[in-house]
Amino acid sequence: MASSETPADVAARRLGALLTGTEAREIASRLADGDTLTVALRAVSPGRRAAVRALVSAISTGPGSGGTVSAVLRAVEGAHSAPTTVDPLWTMPGHLAQHGRLTQSVTYLVESARYSIVCSTFNFQRSSGLWGALQQAAQRPELTMRVYLDTNAADKNKKPWSPTTAEVAAHLHPATVLRSKRFGGVPTRNHAKFISIDHRFLLVTSANFSRSAETGNLELGVRIDNANLAEAIEHEMRQAEDSVFEPVRRTA
Repeated sequence: MASSETPADVAARRLGALLTGTEAREIASRLADGDTLTVALRAVSPGRRAAVRALVSAISTGPGSGGTVSAVLRAVEGAHSAPTTVDPLWTMPGHLAQHGRLTQSVTYLVESARYSIVCSTFNFQRSSGLWGALQQAAQRPELTMRVYLDTNAADKNKKPWSPTTAEVAAHLHPATVLRSKRFGGVPTRNHAKFISIDHRFLLVTSANFSRSAETGNLELGVRIDNANLAEAIEHEMRQAEDSVFEPVRRTA
């Protein structure tokens, strides 16, 4: 902590790193409407409420703190805000697609990542363009990577062209790879298919990461430039991890 920083300054900075812009806006709006902090914090996932409460309390009890909490929350909202752009991306048989190509866009997003990749898919195929692009990205020391897989698709319905979850973990080492597990006695099917790049660029797609989906199927994806949405989706997956996912041990 720099000598000129007060505890309230430090708390404000940490709060900005902890909250998404959407969460900051919701908390500020609820407080402005007269809601208690307990009610306002319902905008935040349960696992982070205690930390947010402690930081808000540190800001509000600092010297000259009148109105400071609201100002900090609005500043966090503004700092995280960015114009939303949405582009449709298609894969069609032959060269029928008239707009952005889904396959090319996925590879480009992965290759252009600066510090973070979060990927969720039903299955992988080794022939997928993403298979090689993700491996190259995983070797970059400045990048963190988190991958979510469906266990049955990879391990139970084994196909020669489709790697197991352990093989994916080995291929993408040192990335964090997680696979779906049973919930309530029933296997969880991970059918969430998206890639989030740098907590900002989000691609949501109907396609699995397979050669057929990338070259022959009719598939629709949407590429969105919106940090709040990307962060919110990443947070939701992280909150669900303990319940429906487990880490994958890579093969030797």
